[in-house]
Order: sequence, then structure tokens, then C-alpha cells
Amino acid sequence: MSKKPRYHYVCQRCTACCKWAGDVKVEGDEITKIAAFLGMEEHKFIQEFTRIRANRSGLALSDKESSTECIMLEGGECRIHEVKPVQCRGFPNVWNFPGWEKECQAVAVPLRGEA
Repeated sequence: MSKKPRYHYVCQRCTACCKWAGDVKVEGDEITKIAAFLGMEEHKFIQEFTRIRANRSGLALSDKESSTECIMLEGGECRIHEVKPVQCRGFPNVWNFPGWEKECQAVAVPLRGEA
């Protein structure tokens, strides 16, 4: 039986999750939205900003050269925040990484009925 979460974490846009190594998967409708937001054709977006995922099961946003930072992180801000992938929107409530609490500045808000 899984334990119910006691808190909902509210993102403070600290970008810690944007600097963690791993795959940020992007799929068809997300690619379409991001490319349109950036004013690019989908094919050009795919060529410039994605790579094959580590498990070879699709595409992920690229990292910056010589870094684990997401290619969409620009000057401490996500340049596609308004249309960021589902995976990004889910952090840290839907998924997270070991030790995320030490890196992330999300604010824990108790769920109703929890104290």
C-alpha cells in the first residue's frame, strides 16, 4: 500500500531540476507546442534542441554542451516555461530525484486535513 503524500510542493522556479542529469522526454504534441512557441518548424526544433533518449525510446531535450543543464535554461530562466513538457511540470510532485529536497526551493504546502 502506498503512502498518501502529505504535501503539495509549489515550484519557486529555482531551476535546480533543470540542472540535473537525465532525460526530459518530449513527445509529439509537446514538440508541436514548443516549436510553435519558439517560432520554428518542428523538424528544425528536433534537429537543434533534441536528442535520442538514453533508453532509445524517443526524444529528449538536449543538454547544453559540457554541462548537464537543459538547453532551454537561459540566464536562470526556462525559455519555454509557458509550454514546458509534462515531465517538467510534474517536478517534484509527480517525480523527483534522490536528494532533491537539498537542491530544490519548492515550498511544501500541507494538503487539506493534514497538519
